[in-house]
Amino acid sequence: MLKPSKSLQVSLAPLGGLILVATAATQLTGCVVRAGVAVPAAPPPAVYVAPAPAAEVDVQANEAPPPLPTYEQPPCPVEGYIWTPGYWAWAPAGYYWVPGTWVAPPRVGLLWTPGYWGFVGGVYAFHAGYWGPHVGFYGGVNYGFGYGGVGFAGGRWVGSSFAYNQSVTNVNVTVVHNTYNETVVNNVTVNRVSYNGGAGGITATATAQERMAAQEQHVQATSEQRQHVQLAASNPALLAKNNGGRPSVAATPRPSAFNAPGAVGAHGAAPPHAAAAAYTNRNGTGAGHGAAAARAAGQAGGAAANGKPPAPKANAKQHPKAPPREEEKTAQR
Repeated sequence: MLKPSKSLQVSLAPLGGLILVATAATQLTGCVVRAGVAVPAAPPPAVYVAPAPAAEVDVQANEAPPPLPTYEQPPCPVEGYIWTPGYWAWAPAGYYWVPGTWVAPPRVGLLWTPGYWGFVGGVYAFHAGYWGPHVGFYGGVNYGFGYGGVGFAGGRWVGSSFAYNQSVTNVNVTVVHNTYNETVVNNVTVNRVSYNGGAGGITATATAQERMAAQEQHVQATSEQRQHVQLAASNPALLAKNNGGRPSVAATPRPSAFNAPGAVGAHGAAPPHAAAAAYTNRNGTGAGHGAAAARAAGQAGGAAANGKPPAPKANAKQHPKAPPREEEKTAQR
């Protein structure tokens, strides 16, 4: 066997390294090795979850609102209107009554959740009412006429028409034809408390259905409703300190219709038209503040009590040219 000479081995030595490199390169064909610093994977994008919308807090007061007045519900004037109960609102002059009224909803399928006063953090805060597909939490306040503290039993939507429950709402069947009769069982203590929480307040908490309703899309009060509130705020006869908690205009057939024939007063209050006569003066010369307004309302109320003129005073002198009184005629016969 032939052996390469030493000189040949020396000359081939450099080629051996090349052969080894070539062999290694052949074996690593198709493999890519990358060296670097490891980078952590980016976290998934955060998903925004909107909080459950709470009833808007409009105003705060340091004293509890007065008890709810007792009054009758005017009949529904137009088919499709929904009843919105009256409540006590707050102004710098004190609490004033916003009369209950029938109002057109913003669109088909919406129901009214009344506003309510709640005692939170040492103050009374008013949570504004709103329109929505379902009736939400309104403090457990028993406003009556279907608003017994939970939900609404005064009517329901049937397709694009609103049906009225005659057992709890005042409807004239000659005007409103879509009605039904359903007995309402009221499990809430019937009282006139107008606020939730605090000393003497209602202790109701939101139900599961009311919490779900709070997460739905809401619609604010309509322009007619806002104008109704503004008109109430400008009427001194509706201030609790002037009417003793018994407003002369407790409910109206339509928004802002304070002087309408269908307007009703609270039990024990002067007739609505009497208070209107004392307050309404577009020239600004009528009685409008404090005791003066109350005195004027009382005088106007006496002038039309029970729809009859007052009897003449016993010692009142008669005008010389006036016809003889009835008792004088009798004496002359």
